[in-house]
Amino acid sequence: SICGGGRYDDLTGIFGLPGDCESSQVVLISAPFDATTSYRAGTHAGPEAIVDGSLQVDLFDLDTGKPYERGIAVADVDENIAQWNAEARALAVPIIESGGTRATEGLTRINALCGRMNESVYVSAKHWIHRKKLVGLIGGDHSTVFGSIKAHAEMYPSMGILHVDAHADLRQAYEGFIWSHASIMYNVMERLPAVSRLVQVGIRDFGEVEFDYIENSDGRIHTFFDARLAKARLDGMSWKEQVDSIVSELPQQVYISWDIDGLDPTLCPNTGTPVPGGLSFSQAQMLLEGLVRAKKTIVGFDLNEVSPGDGNSGWDGNVGARLLYKMIGYALL
Repeated sequence: SICGGGRYDDLTGIFGLPGDCESSQVVLISAPFDATTSYRAGTHAGPEAIVDGSLQVDLFDLDTGKPYERGIAVADVDENIAQWNAEARALAVPIIESGGTRATEGLTRINALCGRMNESVYVSAKHWIHRKKLVGLIGGDHSTVFGSIKAHAEMYPSMGILHVDAHADLRQAYEGFIWSHASIMYNVMERLPAVSRLVQVGIRDFGEVEFDYIENSDGRIHTFFDARLAKARLDGMSWKEQVDSIVSELPQQVYISWDIDGLDPTLCPNTGTPVPGGLSFSQAQMLLEGLVRAKKTIVGFDLNEVSPGDGNSGWDGNVGARLLYKMIGYALL
């Protein structure tokens, strides 16, 4: 729970800022972990890609003003996370390649390592929340956010989650991994009863069991499927009207969990599991703006599944950094 060491010192911190957590209103936790990624690995490098991309972001924002003046810093990374990820990933690869049929004793170890990562994120998030910081998490795959959501749910009972994603992430387990990126929202719904509502946007890849889980949630989960939103817009409904409808389903206090693949994949081509469709960057910004227009309180957030890929374009990190800055700006409003 310290801050400011290593590559985040001086003016090389995120957005080129000094990076002092104690004097910053916004503290970001980094979780470089993607052990159970099922299609393409690489999101463990997402936090670093976002930090690198952030140095290209102009800090005056037309819609949110000067968020940087409130201070934005990245807390020091728990070095154990990278070690846990390397061990768990090595054990997970043969299980993933077999489609989950090689569920050996390695599976127990993987689930345990994921649990350690969750606890590390939880402890860090809780520390900074209790110090009255606006806390965000940058992943890593989507499984990395559970500890952050848990810490926020303890501080803000009855909060809701705005979940932007291509996937419903409501699988009980995936390939045997109970902490899979595909199970994050199932784990939230089952393990964190304080979360009063899950509102999902951009969902366009899900299984029948996940659909049934949504339908049988007694209204606790409200999913705005991407195809239905697109059809309604083609029929003449404006995105602003849709945003207002989405936001109206959320309680006063909102946590945002944003998987980058909720965007059009041209904006995140290297993400772990890209799916055609999704939000444009302008639509993403309008969704955030809608929360402020409705006077919702953004209590915390995460951005996950950013991956730099094998090339050196920096595109995914660039887009991720800009989306992150927008989330911070609207949250501070």
